[in-house]
Amino acid sequence: VQLQASGGGLVQAGGSLRLSCAASGRTFSEYAMGWFRQAPGKERESVATISWNGGTTLYADSVKGRFTISRDNAKNTVSLQMNSLKPEDTAVYYCAARFSRSSTVVADKKYYRSWGQGTLVTVSS
Repeated sequence: VQLQASGGGLVQAGGSLRLSCAASGRTFSEYAMGWFRQAPGKERESVATISWNGGTTLYADSVKGRFTISRDNAKNTVSLQMNSLKPEDTAVYYCAARFSRSSTVVADKKYYRSWGQGTLVTVSS
């Protein structure tokens, strides 16, 4: 599956952004999806993941209550709504796909084989 992320930009602390990821090439509903981020000098980390049907979601503690992951299998898209943004949310955000129709989701990036190109989110203080 090919992935194309969009929606990044510059926002002030406390603001909101919505990231989108469009998938093509394979049956989108056969994939669990995830959003990951990588800040300069840091490891890529999981932000949020969602099961193939949207029934299960998993969030990093640092974004719980602020970010919401969702998907639309009819449109082959997964989104990340980010509210109450903080400077520490600044990173390149990647969407990723994992072939799975399980209701269980995993956050470990090693299980995700398809990656989008990344979109930069910058939060100013």
